[in-house]
Amino acid sequence: MSKSKIHVRLVTIFVLLAMQPAWANGVADIQLPAGFKIEVFADINTKNGEQLSGPRMMAFDAKGNLYVSAVASHRVVMLPDHNRDGVADEIVTVAHDLNAPQGIAFVGDTLLIANQDGVVKVNQTQGSWTKPQAFISNLPTGGHTLKNVKLGPDGFLYINVGSSCNVCLENEPMRATILRYTIEGKPAGALVTLGRHQQSAIFARGLRNSQGFAWHPVTGAMYATNNGADNRSNTLGGAVNDEVPPEHLNKIEAGKHYGWPHCWGGSKETGTQIEDPNFKGSVGFCETTQAPVVSFKSHTTPIGISFLDKTNWPSAYRADAILALHGSWNRKQPAGYQLMRVKFKANEPTEVEDFATGWLKNQQAWGRPVDVAVGADGALYVSDDKANIIYRVSYKSK
Repeated sequence: MSKSKIHVRLVTIFVLLAMQPAWANGVADIQLPAGFKIEVFADINTKNGEQLSGPRMMAFDAKGNLYVSAVASHRVVMLPDHNRDGVADEIVTVAHDLNAPQGIAFVGDTLLIANQDGVVKVNQTQGSWTKPQAFISNLPTGGHTLKNVKLGPDGFLYINVGSSCNVCLENEPMRATILRYTIEGKPAGALVTLGRHQQSAIFARGLRNSQGFAWHPVTGAMYATNNGADNRSNTLGGAVNDEVPPEHLNKIEAGKHYGWPHCWGGSKETGTQIEDPNFKGSVGFCETTQAPVVSFKSHTTPIGISFLDKTNWPSAYRADAILALHGSWNRKQPAGYQLMRVKFKANEPTEVEDFATGWLKNQQAWGRPVDVAVGADGALYVSDDKANIIYRVSYKSK
């Protein structure tokens, strides 16, 4: 073999090695409780895998096909598994050229997609998808741009709108809220507006960025994750403390205020809220706001949440929920990058514990879980927008 051919072959080998995903050896290091296993359902090696760029929120259609928003490629994709072997066959584009898409939800056969400026809808006709059509328009953009949309058990649509800032007084009332709409796309907020005033869509307020939400399968109560403010201190004029404020899981109720920007979660037992000493509200304001039902380590960024009643996991898990901690970006000691189990007793959350860890190694994160969703096969699917992977977590009894 000539020297030139040897050189070309060596270069090719080096290029191929360089193209190996950073997670190639990482999945095997993810730690789960006994009996569980995690596998790659889809990644760059899947047919059309380059379209799975920045996978975020997930939803299943009536046939059990998984749909994922891919925010970095501005599209929504479908990941069919026709032979039900636990591995996606290919990645199929459903909609493209979207505007920071994140949340997706089915209402019948219609797929709703939450862009940063509103919700659009697409339908499947003769095997192909229609172009996106406006459904809910004029939502605030910028700041926390990514929005989620889900259909609640009450038949209404819920959409989060994050704050425009870290800590501030908003000029736009829709900011830092969860909104509610009818399935026809009409505002249906907490308060019914009479007379000449337009109906408000605002359902709950004081939520800095609540991207993930789900409903308890027995009580129907709505639970939403929430990300606390950055660069705060627990003393007036004090240094930034990485351990405040905590991240939250809130029980969302109509018309309630959850504290941002003036308060953050205190004691669950007493239902207290703690006032930000550097951004105080009116006297007694924090006492009127709702405390979280569960708190997490500061800046770990909880996002997706799913109840486990539809899994084929052990019965001890099926009353509980799993949520994804996307991980910190500004802590001196990185934290998060894992899945947490929220335990429920008598249909109320009682404690949290680690469920899946290993995306953080040697203070470096090779993956960042975003959303969790239960499939028709009883497994839990997990999206990762850093490693560009969809994982499948299953349980195998002895």
